[in-house]
Amino acid sequence: MNLTAIFIVAIIVGGITSIISTLSNKKNKETNKFSKQERDDIQMQIQQMSARIETLERIVTDEKYSLNQQFADLK
Repeated sequence: MNLTAIFIVAIIVGGITSIISTLSNKKNKETNKFSKQERDDIQMQIQQMSARIETLERIVTDEKYSLNQQFADLK
């Protein structure tokens, strides 16, 4: 292999490495959109909403609620 071919291959490999590195960094930035504090806040909100949903499910499936709803429908 002559020196020119080695030089051309080195440039091509360097360019490909640079492109892969840039794409990898871009992907890492997208995955870390939220800070730890923001992720914790979102997780807390999800837990609070889950608790509220459980309460609403309990109310709606309660026999008294169903009976009151039937009375309201009769009026």
